[in-house]
Amino acid sequence: MFNTDIKSVVELMDTFPDEASCIKYLEQIRWAGTPVSPYDPDSKVYKLNDGNYKCKNTQKKFNVRTCSMFGDTKMELRKWFLALWLVTGHKKGISSIQLGKDLGMTQKSAWFMLQRIRKCYFVENYNVLEGIIEADETFYGGKNKNRHNNKKFKQCSDRNFPDKIPIIGMIQRGGKMTAVVLKNTQRESIHPVIKEFVIEGSILHLDDWKAYRGLNEWYDHKTVKDASKGYINDYDPSVHTNNIEGAWKGFKNSARDMYNSVSKKHIQLYVDEFVFRYNLRKHSDSDKFNWLLLNSTTRTKYKDLIYEETQSKGCDCT
Repeated sequence: MFNTDIKSVVELMDTFPDEASCIKYLEQIRWAGTPVSPYDPDSKVYKLNDGNYKCKNTQKKFNVRTCSMFGDTKMELRKWFLALWLVTGHKKGISSIQLGKDLGMTQKSAWFMLQRIRKCYFVENYNVLEGIIEADETFYGGKNKNRHNNKKFKQCSDRNFPDKIPIIGMIQRGGKMTAVVLKNTQRESIHPVIKEFVIEGSILHLDDWKAYRGLNEWYDHKTVKDASKGYINDYDPSVHTNNIEGAWKGFKNSARDMYNSVSKKHIQLYVDEFVFRYNLRKHSDSDKFNWLLLNSTTRTKYKDLIYEETQSKGCDCT
């Protein structure tokens, strides 16, 4: 039996001393002892002498790595397991430079590994929320006043910096967080996202940004004070956006401390990573490690990370 309540890197290495133990554990986590074809889940599966499996309906061979973050990688699973433990266990994440040093690989290889892992973090994002919801938008990028003179933008407000990335976040009181990168913070961008992830009839706590106007057609819309005067409502102290504001502060602190820069192309992956940590913040490192292993069913190719503009959710077995 495997130790499923791992508490340290030492215990992790003792639990998985070789490749065979990693494969057996991954099969247990993903298949619960019964192999399932990634090409046809309803197909009968045969075990081959070389340790692989064969899908009867498609006649394709596969193993537990197929159609997952570990697909077609030459790196041993033991090193992957260590990377997953380090990535999920660190409160603010880990940089590709540091991960490369810890695992004895190049920064480029460590970055690719991290991006593969981040592609699976969406399992904790995109939650449908109900009840009392705090929503707020933020921008990822430095403040204009902190830039060098030759990099400052003239006649720009906080909302129209060309190099800032807008993100909207929603937190259900006592529940989970959902966060999505936006094209802008105008009504046509914000309203569809809120209506997609917040159940109609819920109570929305928002600031006074004009793009939120009109949501009272679907929600009980409660506006907090103007940001310059504080975020507590004049009449009801329970009406506030303190939770989502605190979450955004944590996101920016993590991004600033861990990463030199984050491109617009990949920002949603980093948002997904933060939401994963936020939603599982009360769980043990072992729980987070196992949960990510269970949901490691997204295969990522290097060329897709370099050339694709959108995040792929799901398994690409082509």
